[in-house]
Amino acid sequence: MASVKVGVLLSGCGFMDGAEIHESVLTLLALDRAGAEVRCFAPDVEQAGVVDHLRGKPVPGERRNVLVEAARIARGHVVDVRQARAKDLDALVLPGGFGAANNLATVGTKGAKGEVNAEVARLLREMFAAKKPIGAICIAPLLVAKVLGSAHPRLTVGDDAGVEAEMAACGAVTERCAVDGVVVDRENRIVSTPAYMLGPSIRHVAPGIERCVAEVLALVAGARQDAGAPARSG
Repeated sequence: MASVKVGVLLSGCGFMDGAEIHESVLTLLALDRAGAEVRCFAPDVEQAGVVDHLRGKPVPGERRNVLVEAARIARGHVVDVRQARAKDLDALVLPGGFGAANNLATVGTKGAKGEVNAEVARLLREMFAAKKPIGAICIAPLLVAKVLGSAHPRLTVGDDAGVEAEMAACGAVTERCAVDGVVVDRENRIVSTPAYMLGPSIRHVAPGIERCVAEVLALVAGARQDAGAPARSG
């Protein structure tokens, strides 16, 4: 069987102003262990802000590029999301971090009234229209809700009532979930897990992320099996 091609959409580097590093690396590790061909993407845009991760404070006046910062996690193997097409992928996974909410979109500050980067929204819609699985980790389900809310996807961010309310306002159906669990919306082919929305440490978030990746790959396998199944007579 041909290798599975999975896009990983990064939003910078560092949970306070970019992609959550633990979540991103655990995603990449799980995909690599499963033998998937990983393609990392990020938008070529300026970060919404820069945070000093040592002190936990914004750095006024400092500017960083999301694509350039994402290259730190991807070891340089990342391209502009403008080049990403659903026809070239079997699935897409979005790690979390404040960058997912603030660099890929403005939903981190504006909630349901926020907007999603046009190229990110395009890719999500393309994947959905092609019935290709999407995995969303941590806060990333809020982006999925914003873009695909009209399909009423079942999504989880753990038990954060505030974020759940924003997702519901977008049209999503929220479902509470433990940190090591996942919510699988088989109809819409979307898998989500809370990760650091619940935490508290890397050993706690790892099982959920691994399960999220496994479920995404299982949906890919199922779709391939259905596509290759002979037509039934009668």
